[in-house]
Amino acid sequence: MCTLTFAWQVFPDAPVLVAANRDERRDRASEPPTRTGADPTVIAPRDAEAGGTWIGHNDAGLFVGITNRWLADPVAERSRGLLVTDALRESDARSAARLVEHSVDTHGYDGFNLVVADRTAAYLFEWDGRLRTHHLDPGVHVVVNSGAALGGGGAMIDAFHTPDGNPDRAERAAEQAANAREVRTALTPEPGETADRWLDRAAGVLGDHDFGVCIHEDGYGTRSSSLLHLDDDGWTYRFAGGAPCETPYRPVGPGESQI
Repeated sequence: MCTLTFAWQVFPDAPVLVAANRDERRDRASEPPTRTGADPTVIAPRDAEAGGTWIGHNDAGLFVGITNRWLADPVAERSRGLLVTDALRESDARSAARLVEHSVDTHGYDGFNLVVADRTAAYLFEWDGRLRTHHLDPGVHVVVNSGAALGGGGAMIDAFHTPDGNPDRAERAAEQAANAREVRTALTPEPGETADRWLDRAAGVLGDHDFGVCIHEDGYGTRSSSLLHLDDDGWTYRFAGGAPCETPYRPVGPGESQI
């Protein structure tokens, strides 16, 4: 699975904070974050096998991230990573949301959970052949393959699904949901906590095996981790090119790719 944790409109000086692990086959090639394009410039890693990306932001302040979602009958006409790349070319969350809605009508995609957010709006899209849209409240949200543990509005809301007809996947989905709830609880902001301190704590959670979101399996596992801080004054991006339990985060500079 992948784990996408983000705090939206929780900290006044940082409307969008993201801490995310990418889980993938170990033989699937990828490239570290780099800057591409202009107006807006996109900062994102790249999936070298299918193109596109799983996470990124642009210099207009828009964040986009995706996790897989199980489908009984995968379509796979077009890579989900290309949808993320398309959305990152938009100027704000609302226009990116419209692009997602149009794209699923135009192309065939395997299942996904996709987040778009900027300082004024945040959306979670669930696609499994039918599109469901959540307009998110300010809070800490955790998205995994089986759904999301949503926070905000004074409530904790679960939006998980159980794959039909596959007991193994149903068991894994339940485990993912439990892990996501634990991550959400652990990353409830502490009194007086700053945005940077929250991100540091989030990095520790992503690499802590007790939370079940740093994966080490034969041929599969957590391949990278990202920490993003977006605000009106700019952005910081720290990237670990391996499992965060054993790989240090390094800054992605404003004018260079991550080495």
